[in-house]
Amino acid sequence: MTATAPSTTAAEPRSAADFIALDERWSTHNYHPLPVVIAEAEGAWVTDVQGRRYLDFLAGYSALNFGHRHPALIAAATEQLGKLTLTSRAFHHDQLGLFCRELAELTGTDLVLPMNSGAEAVESALKVARKWAYQIKGVPENTAEIIVAGSNFHGRTTTIISFSTDSVARNDFGPFTPGFTVVKYGDAQALEAAITDRTAAILVEPIQGEAGVLAPPSGYLREVRALCDQHNVLFIADEIQSGLARTGTLFALDHEGVRADLYTLGKALGGGILPVSAVVGRGDVLGVLKPGEHGSTFGGNPLACAVGRAVVKLLRTGEFQERSTTLGAYLHTRLGELVGRGVAEVRGRGLWAGVEIAPGGPTGRTASQALMDRGVLCKETHDTTLRVAPPLVITEAEIDMGVDAIAEIVTH
Repeated sequence: MTATAPSTTAAEPRSAADFIALDERWSTHNYHPLPVVIAEAEGAWVTDVQGRRYLDFLAGYSALNFGHRHPALIAAATEQLGKLTLTSRAFHHDQLGLFCRELAELTGTDLVLPMNSGAEAVESALKVARKWAYQIKGVPENTAEIIVAGSNFHGRTTTIISFSTDSVARNDFGPFTPGFTVVKYGDAQALEAAITDRTAAILVEPIQGEAGVLAPPSGYLREVRALCDQHNVLFIADEIQSGLARTGTLFALDHEGVRADLYTLGKALGGGILPVSAVVGRGDVLGVLKPGEHGSTFGGNPLACAVGRAVVKLLRTGEFQERSTTLGAYLHTRLGELVGRGVAEVRGRGLWAGVEIAPGGPTGRTASQALMDRGVLCKETHDTTLRVAPPLVITEAEIDMGVDAIAEIVTH
C-alpha cells in the first residue's frame, strides 16, 4: 500500500488573520507578538500585509539601529551574496580579517571573536573568562565564579538562565549551571562583598534593557572597573542592546569613561539583515582560546562579515551617535512631559527609554495594543513598562507622533 503525501493545496493566506492562524498552528508558542503581520519596511516605517503603515518604535530591540533596509547595508549584503556566503571556519575567506581588524579599531580593542547570536557572544565570553581564570589567574580547576546582576537579561541558553532572576525564564528548565553569584544591580558594596579569590569576572549590562531600561547610579560602573582592577577580575560588559550608538556613544560605558576587558556585541552589528555577534576585548584574555576549543560553523561567515564591515563604516562617521544624542534628548524631553499625566517615570539614555505607566493606567500589553491601533509599534516589558527604542534614523516629527500616541493612551 502506497502512503499518500500530505496535501499542499491549502488556500494561500491573504489577511492578517490568515497569517496569524498559520503561526499559531505551526510555530511553537514561545512568543506573544502583537497581532500585526509585517510584510515590508523601510527606514523607521513598516507596512503590514494589508498595506497599513506603522511607525517602528522598537527597532527590533536595537537590532535595527540603522533603520530597516539601510541602503549601504543592503548594498553590502547584495554584493557579497553575489560572491560568497559561507565557507565554515575550515578555510580562510577574504572578509574575516578585514571585519575583525575594522571592528577592533572601532572599539579600541585587540581581538575579535565572531559569533552569531547575542546569547552565543555571552556564552563565549563566559567560557573565555573561565579559561583565563584557570590559565592566567591561577584559580583552581572547576571552581571559577562569575558575578552577575539581579534582573539581568543576557539570553536564553541553559547556562545564561541559570543566573537569571526572572522566574518565567527559569521555571521548569533546570537543573542549572553552577558557578554564578547574583548581587543587586547598581550596588557596589554588594558586589565587593561577593568577590573571592575564585572570582573570574563580573558581567553586567551598562543599562538593563529587559528589566525596563534601568540605568545604574552615577559612578557605579567606575566602581565596577576599580573593583576588577583591585582584585584581578575581568569586567565583561554586555553591550548587545546598549552598544553601537543606541545611547549616544559607541558603548554605554563610554558615558562614564570606563573600559571593559571584554564586550559582548550583537543585534545592531548585523544591521537588521542577519544575526551577527562578537566578543571584543583584550588580546591576553581572548588569546587563551586555542584551535578546537571553541567555534561556530556560521560565526564570522563571509556574508556576516561583509554586513558587519558596512555597520562599522556607518558607526565610524559618528553620525548615528550624534543622532542618538540629539534626538534622544528630544525624546526624553517629550516623554518627560507625560510624568504625572499617566506616566510615573521615564528612564534611559539616548534613543532608549523605559516608560513606566502610572498605577491605575493600562497594562503594558494593553498600551502596546492601543499604540498599534494608532499606527505605532512598541512593546511592553514586564507588566507596566513600555520599552521605546526607535531606529536612529527617526525624525523629530516621527518622535512627536509616537509620544503623542503614548500620551493619548496613558493620560487619565
